Amino acid sequence: MNHARSFSAARLEGLWLCLKLLAIIMGVHLLVEPAVERVLEHTGPLQQQVVGILSLACVNGALVWVVVVRPLRRTARSERDATAEREAQLRAEAQRQEFDTRLHRALEMASTEEASYSIVRRTLDRAVAQVPAELLLADSSDAHLKRAVETGPDGNGPGCTVDTPHACPAIRRGQTLTFASSEELDACPFLQDRPYGPCAATCVPVNVAGRSIGVLHAASPPEQPLGPEQTVRLEALATQGGARIGMLRVMERTSLQAATDPLTGLLNRRTLEDRVYELLQRGESFAIAMGDLDHFKLLNDSHGHDAGDRALRLFARTLRGSVRAEDLVCRFGGEEFVVVLPRRSVAEAGDALRRVQEELLVAITRANIPPFTASYGVTDSHQAGTLEELLRVADLNLFRAKREGRNRIVLDSPVLPEVVPTAKGRDSDGATTYE
Repeated sequence: MNHARSFSAARLEGLWLCLKLLAIIMGVHLLVEPAVERVLEHTGPLQQQVVGILSLACVNGALVWVVVVRPLRRTARSERDATAEREAQLRAEAQRQEFDTRLHRALEMASTEEASYSIVRRTLDRAVAQVPAELLLADSSDAHLKRAVETGPDGNGPGCTVDTPHACPAIRRGQTLTFASSEELDACPFLQDRPYGPCAATCVPVNVAGRSIGVLHAASPPEQPLGPEQTVRLEALATQGGARIGMLRVMERTSLQAATDPLTGLLNRRTLEDRVYELLQRGESFAIAMGDLDHFKLLNDSHGHDAGDRALRLFARTLRGSVRAEDLVCRFGGEEFVVVLPRRSVAEAGDALRRVQEELLVAITRANIPPFTASYGVTDSHQAGTLEELLRVADLNLFRAKREGRNRIVLDSPVLPEVVPTAKGRDSDGATTYE
C-alpha cells in the first residue's frame, strides 16, 4: 500500500513538472520570440545564427535550472537531511543499547542489595549528571518508602518528602511523570515548598513483576525538565535496577526461609551445623549451650498448643535479644534450643544465660502467657572436636540441670568423661534420659 502511494505521488510530481515545463516554453515563445525577431531584422545571416543559438542556449539553461536542477537540489538536500536524521537516530539507539548492556552487566555482578544501590548511584551520576536524583524504595511491609540512594552536585538528592508508596503519583499511576514546574496547578504536591525553591521534576516508577516497589526521582531547575534521552536512561535504570533488586530480595527471603525455623525465626539445625563447622575449621574457640523449656509438655496439655507456640516464640525472641548479634541462636528441635557464643568462655556464657533468665521473667509478665522456665547445659569447644560430641556434653549438663530441680544453668566439667553415658529416651518433661 505504501509503495503504491509513493508511485502515484511520483507520477503526479512528474506530470506537474511537465506542465510547468510546457508553461515555461509557451511563455518564452510568447515573450522572447518577438524580441529576438526584432533584433534579427537588423543583423546579417551569421549574426542571426549566433543570436539565435545564444537565445536558445539561455532559454534552455533557464528551463533546465528551473525544471531540473533546482528540484534536484531540493530533493538532494531533503535526502541529506533525512539521512542525517536517520544516522542520528541510529547513533542514539546504539548508545541506548550500549548503555542498557553495560547496566545489565553491572547489575548482574551485584550479589547484594547494597551492591546494587552502589551501581544505581554510579548510573545516576552518568545518566543525569549534575542533577539531584534519588531512589526511594518500599520497605518489607510495603507501607513506607525509604531513601536507598541519593546523588547530586553536592552529594545530596532532591529530598522528596513522600513517605508511602500509595501517596506517590508516579507509583500510583505506574508510569513516568514529568513536571515542568512545581508551581503549576497540576504539579505533584510533594514538589512544593522545597528549601531550594521551585523546580522541575521527572519521576519514574520502579516496578517488579508488575508491582511498583519504589520511584526514581530527579529534580532540575524550573521549566528545564530532563530531556528525552535522559528520561529514557532513567526508565532503563528503573526497569533493570528494579528487576535486580527484586530478585535479590526474593533470593534473600528464600535463603532466609531455608536457613531459619518458621515458627521462631531462629536458625534451624542444619544452618547451625554449617556455621559451627566453619568455626571449627578456623580453629576459633566458642562456648555452646543447650537449653530446654521446663515442663513444656505439661504447658501444652494444660493450655493448648497455641499457648505452647506463643511460649516458644517468646523464649526465642528473648534469647535472641539477650545475646550478641554475632552469637548463633538455633531452635534445635521441639522445645530445645542451642546457643553458640564465639570467643566466649563457659563462665561468660553462664553470665549471658543468667541475663536471659532475668529477661524471660519480665517478658512473660508482659506477654500474658502461662509462666514457664528453662534449663541450660553449657560447655565449650575445648571439650571435644566435633559439634556432635559438644552437643552430647552440653546435653549431659542439661540433664543434670533438669535432675537438680530445673530452671538452672549447669556449666561444663573441666574435662570430657572417658565414658559418656548413652541416651535411652526422654522423661515426661521431654528431657533426655541416660543410662
